[in-house]
Amino acid sequence: MAVKCYFRWPAVLLALVLMSFPVAQADNNALKVCADPNNPPFSDKSGQGFENKIAELFAKELGKKVEYTWFPQRIGFIRNTLKARLPNSDEYKCDVVMGVPTGYELAATTKPYYRSTYALVYRKKSGWDDIKSPDDLARLPAERKGKLRIAMFDGAPGTTWLFNHQLAERGVPYPSMMGDATVNTAQLLEKEFSAGNIDMVIVWGPIAGYLVTHGKPGAFEMLPMKSDESVKFDFPISMAVRFPDKERKEELNALISQNREKIEALLREYRVPLVDQDGNLVEAANKRKK
Repeated sequence: MAVKCYFRWPAVLLALVLMSFPVAQADNNALKVCADPNNPPFSDKSGQGFENKIAELFAKELGKKVEYTWFPQRIGFIRNTLKARLPNSDEYKCDVVMGVPTGYELAATTKPYYRSTYALVYRKKSGWDDIKSPDDLARLPAERKGKLRIAMFDGAPGTTWLFNHQLAERGVPYPSMMGDATVNTAQLLEKEFSAGNIDMVIVWGPIAGYLVTHGKPGAFEMLPMKSDESVKFDFPISMAVRFPDKERKEELNALISQNREKIEALLREYRVPLVDQDGNLVEAANKRKK
């Protein structure tokens, strides 16, 4: 038998109790972005990453300010940012992740706003300047291969390529996800190159761009990789929102379409290698117009 409770809070007392709990209010004047505070060249707390710059571009278009929720982009990032609610509130900590693989299973993704590829990066004037393509590396004589030290990340396409070309034994292994959130992959590689621990690396395009732009100008060579039947190197990148947030997703899609040339120009400033759906390098917009 169902038990009914006839006890009721007096209306005034109930209102006072509810008012005693702090309730966070949504800021409709903010573009609330979930981001890693130390993940160059993508994002950082100083706002110097290209994802920071694109967020600023979009916020300006919307007449809003950018508001960040910072959390290391490791396991649990989406759970602790995009899907996390503010205390004593129905509002979420943030609403947009600026960069995820298109079709990312943990969130709804927008149309791609860029497509990049992995690239081979080596330090110039260190004995490898005759390498003009990844295939040149594979064709090196055994004696020179024996001197090679190439960074190798577990589970990465570059590692597969090294195995396919009998170069894996020249690999210097590194974890794909840093255990220390204060050091990301780009920063680690920069340090390892400076220490002379590695000669080259096959790394995701934006990180390759960081290596060739962040240090001494002209110190590094970047050679984009081309996908083949055995290994895929190029991938589209989108923004992410929560699955039910269809209105925000469409708003972002519109902003991507309206600002495509500005986004491309910004990515090129960061030397991100941009490719089409077939994995072919895309010329800069100003070159295409000539």
